[in-house]
Amino acid sequence: MARQYSGTLGKVGNCQIGVSIHAASDTASCPLSWRLFLPTAWDGPESEARRRACRIPETEHHRPKWELALDMLDDLAATGLRPAVLVADTGYGANADFRHGLDERGHAWVLQVKGEMTAHGQDAVPQQPDYGGLGPRPLPRYRTRPAALREHVLAAGRSSGRAVTWRKGSKAAMNAHFVLLRIRLAGRRPKPAPDGTISLVWLIAQWPEGEAEPVKYWISNLPADIPAKDLVRLAKVRWRIEHDYRELKTALGLDHFEGRSFTGWHRHVTLVTAAHLFLTEQRRAPEVPARA
Repeated sequence: MARQYSGTLGKVGNCQIGVSIHAASDTASCPLSWRLFLPTAWDGPESEARRRACRIPETEHHRPKWELALDMLDDLAATGLRPAVLVADTGYGANADFRHGLDERGHAWVLQVKGEMTAHGQDAVPQQPDYGGLGPRPLPRYRTRPAALREHVLAAGRSSGRAVTWRKGSKAAMNAHFVLLRIRLAGRRPKPAPDGTISLVWLIAQWPEGEAEPVKYWISNLPADIPAKDLVRLAKVRWRIEHDYRELKTALGLDHFEGRSFTGWHRHVTLVTAAHLFLTEQRRAPEVPARA
């Protein structure tokens, strides 16, 4: 396997909820790591008996899914596997702590989000408040009101976008209309530079013909000069993971595990992953010549 991959996040649930990281390309994908999510009800003195019954290690406790994802990325990086780009759905894209964690690790990312997320426009500039003479000097900050991503795209208009073909499908080329803007994310926990500036990121909005507004949104910290086709292709690469999950569940029994063992669950998903990898290798291998 290459030392770099396009990483995507997924989750599976059948009473147990898991978080997974997958390697993905335009032609193949495979899970790389899994973590079982423990709800808060599995922490505390009242849960000690069932924790013992399920053989949950003392070091394992409730942690948010985004923290589990960052841990898995760190573990994979320690083995030399570092994603060229990390892609995730809205559950992760909306989480500022997760985005900051990716930035601190130097990961490039494309994250699906909702149109309600807020941001400043590309041309917004932070201003230095007047100093009253008491206490520390106030930090520069944006005086303009951040607007929802939906408002930014509607203000730009559908005509500001373009048609983008990002890959060839089984029947025809995959093509849609996208509006691409540069924005500065706002929200409750932005991390501006010392001069108050919030970094520019991409806003990718899919706006089909006949729709009053976009139907999907993504944000990305990829470079400003990345071609639109590549930006959209990466935003759309999670289709591979949806394909994985259909096969993992329907053909390989991913969500058939009915045990109550922490170790058993991880063994189950490991065996399912091995079976999935075997099938993927078989599909990609050259056909074996038939015997005479």
